[in-house]
Amino acid sequence: MAAKWIEALTGSLEQKKQYRQDKARIDALPEPYGAAAKALHRYLMIAGGITDGDTLIRMFGDLADLWERAATDRTPVREIVGDDPVEFAESFARAYLARHWVDKERERLVSSIAAAERVEQR
Repeated sequence: MAAKWIEALTGSLEQKKQYRQDKARIDALPEPYGAAAKALHRYLMIAGGITDGDTLIRMFGDLADLWERAATDRTPVREIVGDDPVEFAESFARAYLARHWVDKERERLVSSIAAAERVEQR
């Protein structure tokens, strides 16, 4: 019972556990893969804008998988991210269809403009 109450305030404890496991996998990567994965993780946390916990967990698990495979195969970092790491990160995030934090603000803007237009037409 207490766990449900805590999860209502803080979010899924299982998601937090999975996130910590995936983060530990990223932290354990050998260099230069660890540095690249950490940089992408940080960028995705800040600029990814995904608000759905299940989607975030899936995305970060896939990120850890990607860099673990690259490290195992010794794939050059640039071969993974290409010439534009920002475009790679944003394409990676777009692959995870989910609601983004900015969606709410977009809806609010559209609604506000429509309300202003209705006032103007009176």
